Amino acid sequence: MNTIMEFITTLLGRLHREQEGQALVEYALILALVAVVVIVVLHFLGHSVSNTLNNVANSVGG
Repeated sequence: MNTIMEFITTLLGRLHREQEGQALVEYALILALVAVVVIVVLHFLGHSVSNTLNNVANSVGG
């Protein structure tokens, strides 16, 4: 069991050193993709979400 953990730790250490620059680029691309998806969803559902939130606010406050 201990040798398996050492193997996994060594492997992860190597991967971390080899892919530090790639990881940063990948995180940036994922963040950009998520931002685009959120913008598109809000563009299409913005009025519906706004109306729903207004209805909830009026029900709670009214």
